[in-house]
Amino acid sequence: MTLTQPVEVQSGRQYLPNSMASGDRSPNQFLLPLTAQVNRDDCLEIGGCDISELTQKFGSPLYVLDEVTLRTACRQYRDAFKRYYPGESQVLYASKAWNCLAVCAIVGSEGLGIDIVSGGELYTALKAGLDPNKLYLHGNNKSLDELRLAIESGCTIVVDNWLELKTLATLTCDRQTPVRIMLRLTPGIECHTHEYIRTGHLDSKFGFDPNQVDELFEFVSQQSSLAFVGLHAHIGSQIFELQPHQDLGTVMVQWLSKAAQYGLTIQELNIGGGLGIRYSESDDPPSIDEWVKVVCESVAAACQEQNIPMPKLLSEPGRSLIGSACVTAYTIGGEKTVPGIRTYISVDGGMSDNPRPITYQSLYRAVVANRMSAPIATQVTIAGKHCESGDILIKDAQLPETRSGDILVVMATGAYNYSMSSNYNRLPRPAAVLVNAEEANVILQRETYEDLIRHDRLPERLKEG
Repeated sequence: MTLTQPVEVQSGRQYLPNSMASGDRSPNQFLLPLTAQVNRDDCLEIGGCDISELTQKFGSPLYVLDEVTLRTACRQYRDAFKRYYPGESQVLYASKAWNCLAVCAIVGSEGLGIDIVSGGELYTALKAGLDPNKLYLHGNNKSLDELRLAIESGCTIVVDNWLELKTLATLTCDRQTPVRIMLRLTPGIECHTHEYIRTGHLDSKFGFDPNQVDELFEFVSQQSSLAFVGLHAHIGSQIFELQPHQDLGTVMVQWLSKAAQYGLTIQELNIGGGLGIRYSESDDPPSIDEWVKVVCESVAAACQEQNIPMPKLLSEPGRSLIGSACVTAYTIGGEKTVPGIRTYISVDGGMSDNPRPITYQSLYRAVVANRMSAPIATQVTIAGKHCESGDILIKDAQLPETRSGDILVVMATGAYNYSMSSNYNRLPRPAAVLVNAEEANVILQRETYEDLIRHDRLPERLKEG
């Protein structure tokens, strides 16, 4: 049975299909990866691989990343910019969502560059074979080592504050080849999302104050060792509104016009990312195509109005590229019923492999993957195994009657799950597999207990007693 429509629970079944062929809809509008289907054994398959069999082979919890869904999102972004923007464009994957060798290599092979926010992410992208010319280093407090690595690698540095700008001027003063930099400005645009992931409003730790633009451009115009190539702004994450992104293009083009007054020719304009994805049935994010169209038309219209050449247009999607491409499979353990209050179902993972519910109060959707046609029979709270009362993955999940050993799949876990994972309670991090055409390849090995103590050091005096 191939999946053909969005997940619903109102029907009384735990699961009605997703979509592989639903017109122009994009991966961020689905709860499950595009290749999801139910096989003849009534089990969930992704990329032609039975999820229950994957957990038997690779253990659980297990991240399952669908290559087709990730590549489809990359191509939709890339092709939409070519379709709607008259000038040159470049899509960058915001790799803080999930940075590892395999993911970097996949997005790179689709022609995307990578937005990185640390030396570690930069090192990984380079090891994955990415062209340094397509790497952009962000961060509000880059270390000297990170700046030196960025300079040596040849990537573009997105400068966030005065200290960093002046430090770069000092570090590069003797270089014959100027270092490419962009300046991040705070546009003062509000959007409706969690307060921790709003970055465009003025009260933010990121970016230069727009009131300092004149002083900033004056300083940069005098630095021969810094090749100022463009401006960057980002208004937040998990955004469903299109108007803030339309406003952003207009604001940024006004800055381009001002830069020309200081003899600065801006070649690139980076409008960030922020497009949301579907985490529950009630979520209704715009498609990738709709988002790109609004951004491109806004920037093009503003450039025409200001009578300035259109710069190379950059964007940095992260969650909307990879969020819906991955699920996490858990094994169900015990059950506890508190009469008149709730029933808890425990799984073998939790906040160490998905900290978003406890951090952002994020909502997720789950199914019992080894009995997909089972009818909805109960509302339960899915609890993690950590010694923490707040370790709750889903508070009110509608599921069939469950048994110990059932495989629970939580959807849309590709963004900020593995990348924010931890060893809390000394739990080893789960493995991740990449699935495609009935083949599963490990892209992240499951950690072992030995891995947990690999960097521990026991002083000699403590060994004696």
